[in-house]
Amino acid sequence: MGRNLDPKCKQCRRIGEKLFFKGDRCQSPKCAMVKKNYPPGLHGPKGRKRQTDYGLQLAEKQKAKKQYGISEKQFRLTFEKARKQLGNTGETLLKLLELRLDNVVYRLGFASSRSQARQLVNHGHFAVNGKRADIPSFKVKSGDIIKVKAKSRNSKNLKNLTETLKKYEAPGWLNLDAKELSGKVLHEPSMKDISVNINVQMIIEFYSR
Repeated sequence: MGRNLDPKCKQCRRIGEKLFFKGDRCQSPKCAMVKKNYPPGLHGPKGRKRQTDYGLQLAEKQKAKKQYGISEKQFRLTFEKARKQLGNTGETLLKLLELRLDNVVYRLGFASSRSQARQLVNHGHFAVNGKRADIPSFKVKSGDIIKVKAKSRNSKNLKNLTETLKKYEAPGWLNLDAKELSGKVLHEPSMKDISVNINVQMIIEFYSR
């Protein structure tokens, strides 16, 4: 996918919410949304303009796309796939996004942000059911086991992972084995398992125009 080179903190300020691009920093007083809780630019301190219905729908779609770190084309294709399936389109959309390998790596605590998770997956540090997996968009399913490869355990971003995971609690649809640096997908996530502040109804309305 084409990389978004805009400064990460400015993307959060433009959206008006924390997108947790920088892991632990986003939880600290150093977070830009704490220090400068207004849009970037010369007129930012004046506050946010009142948006039209279309503007609100677009902003919600952009927020979801940026939060999961995928391109416009990928997001649109995921939405179309969700729309063709039976059931609630919004719930299915979030479920498909949550089941991406890079997101599961993030949810298991193996990375501090989705962007870091995507980089680690791209570099081939994980195996799914014993086989190398280096495609961030790879869809995991119930019963799959995601594990840090043995030769990757001493890499810069993963060598202290065992200690870090002692304090981490994975969401209920995943089972984390901190000692083995592995996780298992117990079942597909339900809406109560997905902790994202996204109004999926607005996204459906945006694509239904």
